[in-house]
Amino acid sequence: MNFSKDDYKKFADARAKRSPIIKDCIWAFCVGGAICAVAEGIKELYMYFGLPKDDAGTLTSVTLIFLAALCTGIGWFDLLAKRAGAGTLVPITGFANSVVSPAIDSKSEGFILGVGAKIFTVAGPVLLYGTLAGAVYGVIYWIFSFV
Repeated sequence: MNFSKDDYKKFADARAKRSPIIKDCIWAFCVGGAICAVAEGIKELYMYFGLPKDDAGTLTSVTLIFLAALCTGIGWFDLLAKRAGAGTLVPITGFANSVVSPAIDSKSEGFILGVGAKIFTVAGPVLLYGTLAGAVYGVIYWIFSFV
C-alpha cells in the first residue's frame, strides 16, 4: 500500500490505543507525591539523628540521587516510570535517571567515547538552559535592583 502522509496519519490515529488521561494524571500525582513523602521522611530521619535542617536537606537530595541511580541500574526505575509516567520526574530522581540511563546504554562503547560522550545527552539541555535562564534572571534582577 502506498499512503500519503495525511492518509497514514488518519490510518494510524484510527487504530491508536487511547490513553486514559485522567487515570494517568492521578497515578502520576500519587507516585510523585509518594516520592516526595519518602524524601520528607528521609529528611526527618536525618534530623532525628541530629543533623541541622539544611544539612539534612542536602543529604536527602544525595540519598534520592543515589537511590534513583541504583534503581535505574537494576531496572526498577523503568518499571515504575512505565506505570507512573511523569510522576517519577517530580523531584531530583528523574534527573538522576536521565543521567544514569544513557551512561548504562553506552557502556559497551567504552568509558570515553561511550559513557563520557553520551552521559549528558538527556540531562545536558536541562543543565545548559537552566544555567542560561538563571544567568538571564540574575541580570534582570540586578538591573531592577537599581530601580
